[in-house]
Amino acid sequence: MTQENPRQYYERIQAETLSPYAMLSQNTRGRETPVELCQIRTDFIRDRDRILHSKSFRRLKHKTQVFLSPQGDHYRTRLTHTLEVSQIARTISRALRLNEDLTEAIALGHDLGHTPFGHSGEDVLDELLLGGFEHNVQSLRVVEKLENDGAGLNLTYEVRDGILNHKKNGTPATLEGSVVSLADRIAYINHDIDDAMRAGVLQESDLPQECVRVLGNLHGKRINTMILDVVEQSFGKPIVHMSEPVYSQFDALREFMFERVYRNPIAKSEEDKAKRMIRELFNYYLEHLELLTGEYAKYLEQDGKERAVADYIAGMTDNYAVSEYIRIFVPKAWVDLKT
Repeated sequence: MTQENPRQYYERIQAETLSPYAMLSQNTRGRETPVELCQIRTDFIRDRDRILHSKSFRRLKHKTQVFLSPQGDHYRTRLTHTLEVSQIARTISRALRLNEDLTEAIALGHDLGHTPFGHSGEDVLDELLLGGFEHNVQSLRVVEKLENDGAGLNLTYEVRDGILNHKKNGTPATLEGSVVSLADRIAYINHDIDDAMRAGVLQESDLPQECVRVLGNLHGKRINTMILDVVEQSFGKPIVHMSEPVYSQFDALREFMFERVYRNPIAKSEEDKAKRMIRELFNYYLEHLELLTGEYAKYLEQDGKERAVADYIAGMTDNYAVSEYIRIFVPKAWVDLKT
């Protein structure tokens, strides 16, 4: 009898212990380019590792979550947001006996296509690019085409599907994808409240009282309430959802945040400047395509110059976009004078 290797052992344990609604690693629909199976890692663990070691993942640490150039070290970035989503999603998946490895891979990759300056950068590219721009679609493009010097990461179907469908209006093919979609909203609503209070945009007393009564008055309590409700409502079922009382207050809290924070002139005081930078950089690169190199130039002929420029800008960190803008548009003597 042939001894099991670590991957085979883990796949057998999954089949014996996970929910009948979980996506088993051995049942993946596979990759666009087949590869030899790893003796130690399942396909979803390999996907997690490929994302974790990618350049686009590392760049998330210098991309805005909500507050542009916040004065302080404790505000969330796109990277810390991603890690919080992963933690919440893994907690839910473990409790529901779903595939944690698939869940983690989707969570770590879901925002790889986000622009510099958060959703303000995304809004500008959406205006400028024929056919529009959505960060979830761009995240899929990153892992399929742009990463690995233009070769893509060759991820499994289930991870790519979860990345594409993580937004609220998405329809993931797996329950693990649904967990990430919900965890994304749980994470950003709650940590954005925390950041808004740190910035002085919100006070705890500003939160809707019914939301506080149902969900809790503290960051950890709200997240705990939501996770416990999801697990209670979803365990042993082919669906991931919240109860109506909890979801209605969760949705009310989300609407409150859009009204008081996401569209708040204090939180967004620098947004017009950021949008202007993105717009001017976009138009400049359209006239200087020779500046696009590597993965961003590889698909220039295939996908068009507008898409290539959008790829290039979307891949920038906040800091790099600012430095490029200064290099291109600000006279060097002025920069030297400032320093």
